Amino acid sequence: MRREPIDREAFRRLCDARDLLVSNLDREMKVAEAARIAGLSPYHFIRKFEALFGQTPRQLRIQARLDRAKWLLARGQHSVTEACMEVGVSSLGTFSDLFTRRMGEPPSVYQRRARGLISLSGLIMPRESDPFFPGCLSLMAFLPETAFAIFKKQSDPAVPYDHQSGSELWPCPRHRMTRGT
Repeated sequence: MRREPIDREAFRRLCDARDLLVSNLDREMKVAEAARIAGLSPYHFIRKFEALFGQTPRQLRIQARLDRAKWLLARGQHSVTEACMEVGVSSLGTFSDLFTRRMGEPPSVYQRRARGLISLSGLIMPRESDPFFPGCLSLMAFLPETAFAIFKKQSDPAVPYDHQSGSELWPCPRHRMTRGT
């Protein structure tokens, strides 16, 4: 298949259409509506969209809904049914089946597992745009600086460094000069 180059304006319009598709997950949206934003026919829009983003508009909306549902379930403030309705899927059975096929586990199992991985004790709940992170990373802020000695940056990357002793293997300036530095 021959790829056609895309100009800046067409790229911008396709990105606008993608943003529209993702931002309105709670309501049904026709491809023709997004195609109109991009200034293309629905068929041509789907072809260009898939060539540019690697998935069709429908696949994008499904993935965005599942990502939003994952976030809602991980926060623990929504039941599976509430998350299903919040992301615009009207059938709990369809939602559970789709979630299981795409994520490899049912939404209820994902919710229990995600809540166990995320540490939120004593922290303010992150905004929706912030990614969750494992609790072990939040503990790194309380470790002493010596815990990161192995990651210590060398002033001269050409000098061999012994990580066990924490010293340069060529500490003598004379050795550095013989290497031509």
